[in-house]
Amino acid sequence: MSARRGHIALLDGEVSTLWNEARGKRRASTLLFAHGAELDFDSEFMAAIAEALATRGFDVLRFRYPYMERREREAKKFPPDRMPKLEAAHFEVLAHLRERIGAGRIVLAGKSMGARVSTHLAAKGADAAGLVLFGYPLHPAGKPLEERREHFPAIVQPTLFVQGTRDPLCDQAKLERALKSFGGHATVHVVADADHSFAVPKRARRTRDEVLAELADAVANWERASFPD
Repeated sequence: MSARRGHIALLDGEVSTLWNEARGKRRASTLLFAHGAELDFDSEFMAAIAEALATRGFDVLRFRYPYMERREREAKKFPPDRMPKLEAAHFEVLAHLRERIGAGRIVLAGKSMGARVSTHLAAKGADAAGLVLFGYPLHPAGKPLEERREHFPAIVQPTLFVQGTRDPLCDQAKLERALKSFGGHATVHVVADADHSFAVPKRARRTRDEVLAELADAVANWERASFPD
């Protein structure tokens, strides 16, 4: 089933959205899913994982950050906006989703940069019950000492980190140490042999669909354990 396209008006322009409607028994959580720095909201990974989550009962709203909207409009490559602008747009989309679903539960989800922005929103008291982070970029590639964890103590929501063992942006040992200061309950799901894009080498003998199923199942299991209804 294809996702429904739409737009959300912001204080400064508008952003495109994609809505994957839950199939089967609908879960109580709606996921607001943010893309990575170079991975657009309709990329193969974003589309596939959103669809996999929808088949497991989640409504999923994807959206574009303003800089990516500008790339699409002007057919030029612009760098990601700075964190304050990313946060502002994300907060506005979150407010729109709250109006759309009423009192329902919202979980902030994100891939890489989108995961990082989601944690900043949570640390600032965003109206969200939890977080799902695919490939959280704990540090820049090749710079393991520059850890992006200063705001972790302010995050009180239950959070799922989904990380590949070959991710150059997240050393597993450093993540475990960083989570000792995490404000809420953090769960880490490790994907064996996966890199930052959750690609696995041929020697792993796993298909892309099998890896995507593992990711979606990890989210479903975490949601069930974190929010027993």
